[in-house]
Amino acid sequence: MIIKTKKYKLPTGIYMKIGMINILKEQWWVFLIVAALCSGYFLFPNMWWFIGTGIAFLLYLLFWVIQFAGVTQLEQSKALFEKLGYEITSQQIMIKLDAKRGMPVKWDQVKKADKGKDYFVLIMSKVQMIYLPFRIFNTENERKFMETILRRKGFIKTKQQ
Repeated sequence: MIIKTKKYKLPTGIYMKIGMINILKEQWWVFLIVAALCSGYFLFPNMWWFIGTGIAFLLYLLFWVIQFAGVTQLEQSKALFEKLGYEITSQQIMIKLDAKRGMPVKWDQVKKADKGKDYFVLIMSKVQMIYLPFRIFNTENERKFMETILRRKGFIKTKQQ
């Protein structure tokens, strides 16, 4: 079965939000560094431990926000933010710019996938992702088939009953 979606343009705000969430999940250990630096207060009681660590953490977050904002402005990344259609099979995802131009993405290029309340996100790298809101699927069966493909590939877990 082939899932043919409606065309969809990824808003830059959603891209940046999903990217930041992905980075914070992937680099969770940064919070351990923040906690370790703040614990320096117990050695030498001074509020500068918290202030300095807070500033460093904000700079870290700002670095990633700038990275994602920069991707939205690059000429090489303009195709990510155009209206795209998708043809999804169990072998590959075909990203279609129009009826004749497209780019295949094999499932082995996808590192992980998430299912949200009303979307799927396929993450290929820190900055490359495919965002598929449920509204672009033509029928409920197509959405369920997409979920089945993601389960079979091991990207999302089956619910325990």
